[in-house]
Amino acid sequence: MYFCYTSGLLENNMKTSIYFILAGILLFACNWERKPEGERGFNTKYEGIYSSRIAFPIGGLGTGMFCVEGTGAISNMSLRHRPEVFHEPVMFAALHLKDVENGTKILEGPVPDWKKFGMPQSALGGGGTWGLPRFKESTFHVRFPFAEIELKDRELPVKVEITAWNPFIPTDADNSSLPVGGFEYRFTNTGTEELEAIFSYNARNFMHVQGKGDSYIRSFENGFVLCQAGDENAPFHEGEFAIFTDNPGTVVNHNWFRGAWFDPLTVCWNNISGGRMKTNEEREPGATGASLSVPLTLKPGETQRVNLYMSWHVPYSNLRIGGEPKTDTDIPYPPALTDHTGGYDYDNTGEGHYRPWYSGKFGRVDDIATYWLHHYAELKSKTQLFTNSFYKSSLPAEVIEAVAANLTILKSPTVFRQFDGRMWNWEGCGDTWGSCHGSCTHVWNYAQAIPHLFPEMERTLRETEFFVSQDKRGHQAFRSNLPIRPVVHDFHSAADGQLGGIMKVYREWRIYGNRGWLESIYPAVKRSMDYCIGAWDPDETGVVEEPHHNTYDIEFWGANGMMNSFYSGALQAVSLMGETLGEDVSRYAALLSKSREYMETRLFNGAYFIQDIRWQGLKAPDPTKAQSINTRYSPEAIEILEKEGPKYQYGTGCLSDGVLGSWISLVCGMPEVIDRDKIKSHLISVHKYNLKRDLSNHANPQRPTFALGNDGGLLLCSWPEGGKLQLPFVYSDEVWTGIEYQVAAHLMFEGEVEKGLEIVRTCRERYDGKTRNPFNEYECGAWYARAMASYALLEGLTGVRYDAVDGILYIHSRIGDNFTTFLSTNTGFGNVGLKNGKPFIDVVYGSVKVNKCMVSDVEMSL
Repeated sequence: MYFCYTSGLLENNMKTSIYFILAGILLFACNWERKPEGERGFNTKYEGIYSSRIAFPIGGLGTGMFCVEGTGAISNMSLRHRPEVFHEPVMFAALHLKDVENGTKILEGPVPDWKKFGMPQSALGGGGTWGLPRFKESTFHVRFPFAEIELKDRELPVKVEITAWNPFIPTDADNSSLPVGGFEYRFTNTGTEELEAIFSYNARNFMHVQGKGDSYIRSFENGFVLCQAGDENAPFHEGEFAIFTDNPGTVVNHNWFRGAWFDPLTVCWNNISGGRMKTNEEREPGATGASLSVPLTLKPGETQRVNLYMSWHVPYSNLRIGGEPKTDTDIPYPPALTDHTGGYDYDNTGEGHYRPWYSGKFGRVDDIATYWLHHYAELKSKTQLFTNSFYKSSLPAEVIEAVAANLTILKSPTVFRQFDGRMWNWEGCGDTWGSCHGSCTHVWNYAQAIPHLFPEMERTLRETEFFVSQDKRGHQAFRSNLPIRPVVHDFHSAADGQLGGIMKVYREWRIYGNRGWLESIYPAVKRSMDYCIGAWDPDETGVVEEPHHNTYDIEFWGANGMMNSFYSGALQAVSLMGETLGEDVSRYAALLSKSREYMETRLFNGAYFIQDIRWQGLKAPDPTKAQSINTRYSPEAIEILEKEGPKYQYGTGCLSDGVLGSWISLVCGMPEVIDRDKIKSHLISVHKYNLKRDLSNHANPQRPTFALGNDGGLLLCSWPEGGKLQLPFVYSDEVWTGIEYQVAAHLMFEGEVEKGLEIVRTCRERYDGKTRNPFNEYECGAWYARAMASYALLEGLTGVRYDAVDGILYIHSRIGDNFTTFLSTNTGFGNVGLKNGKPFIDVVYGSVKVNKCMVSDVEMSL
């Protein structure tokens, strides 16, 4: 049967409504009590010191972003296809109350203390507005993708509420890829007298590029456009940013006062505080900034709203990343092009530079702005369907917070979407550069949000890996070129990335449900699997033993639990897909049996899986001669090699990623291959030995800012039985949130819910807004992709998964017989759960065809 959204689904009888209201109150109370008095509870509002580090992204998939801070300020203005995390432009909303003492203030809360030290900044950039009067109190609350800011000031008879958002509609990638932002300002008169007020929005032309051509400000209905022109030699400087309202009474000043020093902002503030709404012509030479003003009259107790719209258009970039193929070996294995592979030109040479998807959809910013204005209500309504459905969940507050916080990665400059619609990503964001290019396969292995929320986008990543970045041998480059085009195959494949990609093809097929897509990609998958066998298990013993590059940016030498769990998972995936297509998979099945036996009998020490370091008697050259990144063997390092083996291994350590491939199998919709009791024992050991409640006495000579001092965190590795190497793998002493989440989710899959939740709480306590931004879990860069492992917590707790191939809804609850969770599929989204053990599904957008529902392996009716 099909389950679709209908208005009737929103109707509940009074008895049921009261039940859910009381349950919600109880759940809120329980979640609030998780924190001692005076501290913030998970998934609640941020205020005081907890809001000081907030920077919440606004933007679409692959559009660039800006951030709304906990005070309401704008920062991280990153529209030119690269991060600019220190770009805090002079742009602000203000409210003037006529005949009210101290009645003119910008619509922001107090400047955080951490901003108050440093070189004074001019009105040309960040800091220019910090000295302007502002509201005394602010709170910040998120219901992703909506940010709610409340401003209060005892001096003023007005309360201000601000909602900032942009469209985010699972399964609708195009409308979720719009370069737009919306701000709704609500003003309530809390006094006893009528108020005459003026709302204004003011911005310096932050699109201006110093010394790089013509910049100007032009008009748009009820607003203005900040413009910078490009030229033949530097078209990438071109950019426009529109700010406008839907109020016909809007008055626009296109040209701030032109002068020196702080003249423009000084005169701008004089006009605001004097209640003057200036108007003048557009395109004045040397225009430095613009303002729009909306007059308001508020009766006592009355609330009025001003909608402010923003859109931008930066159609070009100077980004071209990666070398050009020089030999026949580099030529990709030709895909079996069908209607199911996206219709992309996989032979496209990618001439030129990266252009964003929206630049082909919209010719100029006016087109985007018009679309945004005309479809605003519809896009908001659909986005609210997602928000309401997601937050209807009854799962623990720390889980909801962790999942939602990391969905902001999808709105950051980490994510690109090129002109033909295909996705390409960084690992994260540097201060002014993308951090680690190419949709890195061994990092994006962990990210579980996109395949469920935007399956079409995730499939483009698989298609790039197997149709573009894989050569005729089956060697797959773990970093793809930009624009997407064939790569130079002059370095190792990443074993975890390439093996994980095979498992993810299985996942994408089960989510998509399209046999034609599987038929088109399976020949490349099989070639990839054959390459992996030949490169790392050439004797077909069932174990990855030859040196293999991985997500720690080094090579492991010898068999280990981490990589063998990937090998087993990939062998299972290629076998399951092959069987469906009638292929002979006997070779893979035999290797799978060997792999399982080897891991369970040779790599398990009774508590957890380890590494059997081996560097002699292999087909690879001596470690001192083998290709690697920054693995230089000095005379001192050679002494270590002779005593312990190659640098950067983990040996007898308890590795948090030690059974990562088994987790990947689960989140890809496959059973675990390895003995589950041994897997569970490994995870319990990781929780026991690697989770630290306080890191004050932990030595980390690597990158300590992820977690240090009084912070808690899950270490990447520990050596509880001794045997720590002199130079273990790089990063071994660090804490990565993506690994914390995958371990937590895997523990939940295995029934160890409280242990998993403890890891989640420990992680989110570090990102509470006091020291770190709650919406930016960083690793090798900000908004780091690995953190989207958090999305797997939903399935880890509930076992809820939809298989589009067979139309089966799976539920395997680890949290009892009464829960509600969020589910997104290829065709729709909504809520799924159990009520007194009976399954239900409530589709609020699109449709989901359910032929059968399996609850803990028992078929039940919906």
